[in-house]
Amino acid sequence: MDEMVVRAVERAIDTMRRGLADRLTIDDMARSAMFSKFHFSRVFQQVTGVSPGRFLSAMRLEEAKRLLLTTSLTVADISHQVGYNSVGTFSSRFRSTVGLSPISYRQLGGSTSELPEDVPVPGPARTSTIRGHVTPPRDGRAGLVFIGLFPSRMLQGSPVRCAVLDQPGPYALNDVPEGTWHVLAHSVPPGAEESLDPVPYVGAHGPITIRPDIIARIADVSLHEMRSFDPPVLSALLDVRSAALTRHRTTLRQAV
Repeated sequence: MDEMVVRAVERAIDTMRRGLADRLTIDDMARSAMFSKFHFSRVFQQVTGVSPGRFLSAMRLEEAKRLLLTTSLTVADISHQVGYNSVGTFSSRFRSTVGLSPISYRQLGGSTSELPEDVPVPGPARTSTIRGHVTPPRDGRAGLVFIGLFPSRMLQGSPVRCAVLDQPGPYALNDVPEGTWHVLAHSVPPGAEESLDPVPYVGAHGPITIRPDIIARIADVSLHEMRSFDPPVLSALLDVRSAALTRHRTTLRQAV
């Protein structure tokens, strides 16, 4: 990846971070990257996997998650601090992407006791499988690994299929529906599960297209420490602590 391009994208992301409450435009972001608007949008998508607008929206919700857990600000105050004029719109967007309402997220300490259910997909029975191997980060300290199948590069909402591994290693996602998907993985270092702000490990593979004639696809995923240009992790399930995950291990292992 071109270092100059990455630095330009990082400058734009820093501008987003400092202006979450502002009405930032694509022109504002492109100026901070010192690229033309059209070139900026293209290279930003190449580096991050999502558009500048979607990345900014995700950063706003990521900051809202942090404020809910670390401050006593009201939901209304938080919604305004992250650029929403309507509390109702903010609460609806938060629930659909994180999986919990802002109030529930705060009350539960950023965790949920339930893993997400697979998103039902209409149509005939599916037989395709995506399988592969999750490689640990360089320091080798990844703990439990969530791995899920999502329609975009953004880890938000409920996955199409998912599994939890005790540690990096082989995985399988069965009954994968037709479509184009991204395999996204998330983990935290052992002992950091209870932290409100651990530095996570993430990994991605995709896009992968599943057609009627495809029975299996290989998708290996390498974990790395989250970088500034990796899309924010929004789903509340990724804040699930080890105690909650333990209750699901036996069932999920049987699917691998």
